[in-house]
Formats: sequence, structure tokens, C-alpha cells
Amino acid sequence: MKKLSVLAASMLVVACSPASEPESTAAPHVDVDPYSFNENYRDYLQTLSSDEFEGRAPASKGEQLTVEYVEEKFRSWGLKSFNPEGTDYQQQVPLVKMTPYSVSNFSFSNSDLSEFVYKQDMMAWSPRVQEEVNLEASELVFAGYGIVAPEFGWNDYEGLDVEGKTVVVLVNDPGYDSGDPEVFNGKAMTYYGRWTYKFEEASRQGAAGVLVIHDTGPAGYGWGVVAGGSPVRFDLARENKNMDRTQIEGWISSDAADKLFARVGSSYQAMREQAQQPDFKAVPLETAMSVNVKTDFEYLNSPNLIAYIEGSKAPEEHVIYMAHWDHLGMNPIASDDPIYNGAQDNATGTAGVLALAEFFASQPQPERSIVFVLVTAEERGLLGSQWYANNPLLPLGKAVAGINMDVLNVYGPMQDMVVVGHGNSELEEYLTKYVEQQDRYVAPEPTPEAGSFYRSDHFNLAKKGVPMLYAKGGVDHFEKGKAYGQQQRAQYVQVAYHKPADEFDPSWDLRGVQQDLWLFYWVGNELANSSDWPNWYNGNEFRGIRDESAAERQ
Repeated sequence: MKKLSVLAASMLVVACSPASEPESTAAPHVDVDPYSFNENYRDYLQTLSSDEFEGRAPASKGEQLTVEYVEEKFRSWGLKSFNPEGTDYQQQVPLVKMTPYSVSNFSFSNSDLSEFVYKQDMMAWSPRVQEEVNLEASELVFAGYGIVAPEFGWNDYEGLDVEGKTVVVLVNDPGYDSGDPEVFNGKAMTYYGRWTYKFEEASRQGAAGVLVIHDTGPAGYGWGVVAGGSPVRFDLARENKNMDRTQIEGWISSDAADKLFARVGSSYQAMREQAQQPDFKAVPLETAMSVNVKTDFEYLNSPNLIAYIEGSKAPEEHVIYMAHWDHLGMNPIASDDPIYNGAQDNATGTAGVLALAEFFASQPQPERSIVFVLVTAEERGLLGSQWYANNPLLPLGKAVAGINMDVLNVYGPMQDMVVVGHGNSELEEYLTKYVEQQDRYVAPEPTPEAGSFYRSDHFNLAKKGVPMLYAKGGVDHFEKGKAYGQQQRAQYVQVAYHKPADEFDPSWDLRGVQQDLWLFYWVGNELANSSDWPNWYNGNEFRGIRDESAAERQ
């Protein structure tokens, strides 16, 4: 799960309204035990997060056990496979592991700048599947936030030719820095604020390199997260070997940026303020940068696991339930506990998809299809979901909506249901009416600037226009109050997140998961038995893509 904190679970409500009201306005009354959606959920969670599964890393023994376990369940419930022979439920995802074993410092020409030191002042790598990349004397230019966002009337590249140059850009987006709710989404990060977007846009503009300036506030994490992690990266194995990407991607510290900007009589803070102005123009930095990167490569495959229940009336129209099955695997040199079990992240979500698939299989056939997608390599950069989004097994233009599950609530029944990306789509209206039947409420997240909506697998489908719901029980415990829930979440982040301590605990109170699974079922079941086509709200960055695919749904 690519997020700094599991406390960040929804976005502040933005000032927008749906283009059209969903056809269904009232939820049918549901009279069920809210804590007993599927009694087998605990077994699924405990098995997937056991030591035997060795942390479920792609291309490992843990992967093999996970595949066998999930496929056996899908098969026993009579779920359909998209594979022509129907022998398995796998969609192979081709991956490449890239290990940069030699990265030079940044050196500069035509200036008195000293070198920027690797991992101290800068981090760099090449996204290209190329043994050696040598970027020589690439002119540096400050391109503001590096954003082209027509719906916000923003274009940092307007009139700028960056062919052969390296762009230096700010992290996050102008809304965060201005604090103005009328600028982008205010403090709530948009897609354009993500550093991954900035790398993609620089490539589209033809730049040779792209460097994001790190700053703890707008980034949401310290320099140690950037420089202290493993330099090993994964990507999809593409035929073009990523030669359409920039030669170099990377980060520089804000102190390093200060030194660059001082050469043109400015500073990091002054440039940051300048970039917020509507009439901002890119600033040449009057120096050129050189860097050399050498990389080893390893190719491997890892499967998405996909099953479906065919719709009786409109089989190509479909609702998607999604979670990532992978985690971090094992640390072979650990002296104590070598296994990253990934119980909460994300055996909870994987078990949730299994519990929903089992329940749907016991119900009457839906009018639209229901697709259960367990993706691989989320921890390697949302790669399994990216592959599925680019190679869907049913047309995404006919995807009614999707529900993603990542790190579900194991701390008991919560009054609040937090929605990551709150204020984004009409799916919240479907969810809210069922939440209210559980005497609960939908809550906004406390840190929308962290951009959590763009850090889990639903994001890749959102980029294709599919309305996606990403929600989970929050911190307002029915019996023990908010302080208890907040303490449990904070302890998880501090002690267990992406650590061997993320293990199954028999004392977990799974009533909260059962609450939430009912909600996910009711929303998906309503959509699967209606003619509704929920959309993103006006002003959302994915609304235009959804509207463009409307003809497919006629």
C-alpha cells in the first residue's frame, strides 16, 4: 500500500455537485446482523498472512501458495474464468526488476556549483531498461509544478521547449501551497500533485530528465523516505523498454534546490512562491547537469487472479471488486523475524474479496457481471493493476464502478466510514445511504494533502475513467471512542506498517470488517442489478475520460 499513514483515509469534501443524480435514491431496508457477513473471513485472513505463505512476494513460494489457495476457492464456488480453457484464473503480468548498482553524483558545467552527492543531496535512477544511461550536460530549467491540467486552467510547460533538457519541478500542486480552496482542490492533493504524474508529464514533453524537489510538508514524508529506501525498482516489461521515458528520473533536496536557485539570484522559497502565480514562466537555471547510471535487470512474471459471475442481462456491463494479494516477502539476512506477513496490508483486503466472491456465488445471478480482481505487484508500484487497466478482460468503458479494499479495519466496529478521495464521485451517495442504515456516518480524512487516493490500485482504473470507491472503517469506535481507534491506527503505522510485525493477531475484533463487507456488498449488488452509470463529479480530473467512453454504454 503506497501511503504514509493509514489514518489518511478520505479527502475533504470539495465544492462540486454531481452532473446527474443516480437513478436509485433510497436504499432498500436491510435487516441483517451487521457483524456476520461471512464467518469464513477470519480463516481466509489467517491463512493468507501465515508464515507458511512467506509474505506473498511476487515470483516466490509465497506467490505459488497464494495462487493455489485463491484458485481453489474460486473453483469451489463455481466462479468463471476468463481464460479460454478455463483451467486457471491467472492473468500473467510481465515484470522487470531494475537494480541500479552504480549512480554517480550530479556534476555541473558552466557554474561554480559543487557536486550533488547521491543519497545526500539527490536520488536518481533511469526508468529505461538500459544497462547504462549517461546524461551529459543537460540544461536545467525550473518548470514550476510540472503540471498540464486543462480543467484547472494550468500549464507550466506552455511555450517551453524541454527537448534534451532536465526539468526541475515542485512536489504536490498549487492548491497545497496557496491554501486557497479555489486553486485546484485546495489542500487536498490532486492527481497532478503526485510525483509519478510529474515524471510522466516530463516524458510527454520530451525532457531528457526530471527532478522533483523534496519538501517534507507537501511531500508528506521526510527526505529519509526518499534517500533511505532500497534503490531497486520494478516496472512492467514493455516491448519498447521504456525508451519513451526520460533518461533520468529523481529527486533533489530543498537545500540542493536552494543552491541551484541562488545561481539565478533567487531561492527555493522565492521560486515556490513565483510558481504559484497564474503568469508563471519557466526559469532557465543557467547550468547543465551530468549523471551516469548503470543498472542490472531481471525479468519475471507474476499473475493477477481474476474470476467473475456472469450477468444475466448485460454480461459486458460489470462491477469490479479489487484488492492486491502481494506483500514484501522475506528478508533473507534478518536475524530474528525474516517474514513480512502483510496481515493488514493486504491479507485483509484479499480475504475481503474472497468473502464477497463466496457470498455473491450463493446469491441469485446478478443482471450485470461481477468481476473479482486480485492484483499482483502493488507494493512494487501498483503494477498488477496497471497491467489490468491496460489489458482489461471486459471493456472498461462498460465498467459500472469498482470497489478497492486495502488495509481493512481489524479493531472493532467503527461509527465512521472513511472514504479516500471523498467528494470525487457519485459512488459516495450509494455508500452513504447504506452507512446510515448501520447508524454510522461518512467521514473526511484529516490529511487530504497526502494524496492517499493516488496510492492504491483503484487509481489505475480511475485513470481510465472508471468511478472507484476506496473506503474503510475509521477510528470512532462504537464502544471505546475515537481515542482508542486513533491509538490503534497510530500504533500500526509506527510498529507494523511494512514491517515483520504486521502479523495476524487472534485477538483482533473483526466485527468492523464484517460491517464494511456488508456495505461493499450492498453497493455492488445495487449497481449490478440496476441500469445506473455513476460518474465522477464535475471538476474531477477523471470526469472527462469517463464522459468520452459514454458511447460504449449506449
